[in-house]
Amino acid sequence: MATVLVVEDDPIIRQTVDYALRRAGFDTLTAADGAEGLARARAELPDLILLDLMLPGVDGYSFAEQVRREDHDVAIIMVTALDQERDKVRGLDAGADDYITKPFSMEELLARVRANLRRVRERTVLRTDDVIETGDLRIEPSELRLSVAGTPVRLRLKEFQLLLAMATHEGRLMSRQQLARDVWGYDFLPSSRTIDVHIRRLRQALDEHSAYDYVHTVHGVGYRFEPHERTGAGEPE
Repeated sequence: MATVLVVEDDPIIRQTVDYALRRAGFDTLTAADGAEGLARARAELPDLILLDLMLPGVDGYSFAEQVRREDHDVAIIMVTALDQERDKVRGLDAGADDYITKPFSMEELLARVRANLRRVRERTVLRTDDVIETGDLRIEPSELRLSVAGTPVRLRLKEFQLLLAMATHEGRLMSRQQLARDVWGYDFLPSSRTIDVHIRRLRQALDEHSAYDYVHTVHGVGYRFEPHERTGAGEPE
């Protein structure tokens, strides 16, 4: 059974969430502040971290950044009372995969935990060993390996899953709803910002090494993956 680390300074919320997770069959760890949480994450290597953002000492943003530098695969769901878009985006930028806003129901929390763990276990959005080569990309799904113009590029797990979901359907319009289902395992769309932030990070990683633009926004709908070679001064369109 998967292990979930709950990092929450409110003892009532921490104990309630811990109890609900154990009743649902998960192994649990708890921490009351960011420093304790980091120590437990490093020592115990949980499968998923439920992370409160407003923590004493090491806050949730710094916590996520430090964990992500050491572990690209652990799922992080930030739990926040902050309902501002900029706070959610900042948390996603720090390395969180998903978020849930207080107050929340235990049913919703458990659904998100299960969905994120399912994606970690599966590791890829499709069960395929087929190598994908397009433009100057080479994607090896079974190895979670990407190279751009011959240069290895490391992506976070969700970014790799998004890339694979789109590249497997090159040229096809992928709605945000479909990406939420394929990558996060949700039958509903948790937030378009969650997907948009991960797409932005994916684009930045590709653009740093590639001579192509791959991910194209279809406003109001979703994204299309298609390699378009960039043109410079004096080059043909």
